Amino acid sequence: MTSKTWLPIVLVGLVVGMLGLSFAAVPLYRIFCQVTGYGGTTGVAAAAPGHTDESRRMTIRFDANTNSDLAWQFKAAQASTEVIVGESSLAFYEATNRSDQDTWGTATFNVTPLEAGSYFVKTDCFCFEAQKLAAGESVDMPVAFYIDPELEDDPYLQDVTTITLSYTFFPIPKEEWPDEAQ
Repeated sequence: MTSKTWLPIVLVGLVVGMLGLSFAAVPLYRIFCQVTGYGGTTGVAAAAPGHTDESRRMTIRFDANTNSDLAWQFKAAQASTEVIVGESSLAFYEATNRSDQDTWGTATFNVTPLEAGSYFVKTDCFCFEAQKLAAGESVDMPVAFYIDPELEDDPYLQDVTTITLSYTFFPIPKEEWPDEAQ
């Protein structure tokens, strides 16, 4: 095979490979963040560990944001709560569709300080799931979570007393709505 033949094949293969990596980047980054806690990504578990540290209490602040392209009002039902490390907790967010038509949205989240993300463990959450609100509909969206007691062993978090859980809702374009909406 001559260089005139293999060079275009290599270049096309490179372009196809780059395109494939660009599509895989988002799910791979999400998996990386969930495994490492990078970027304030929380852990996920089925239930709290069963042991608590009664001596350590944390204030959890709740933040809610909505992309300007989504006609929803989205807010935390409470500004903050105090939790015992290791104990299951439940918080609520409220969403209202202010438009005159059904719409779909999905929420992303982060935790600050970023180092606390891997110790903030959600056992139930509405994030990354398509949420449908009918015109004018309001719903409560629960988040069940706990703070992993292993936080106590992290020297970088010894002085941390407040963690912020922040959600941002984004619209799902109509062509991407789940099958039931089509």
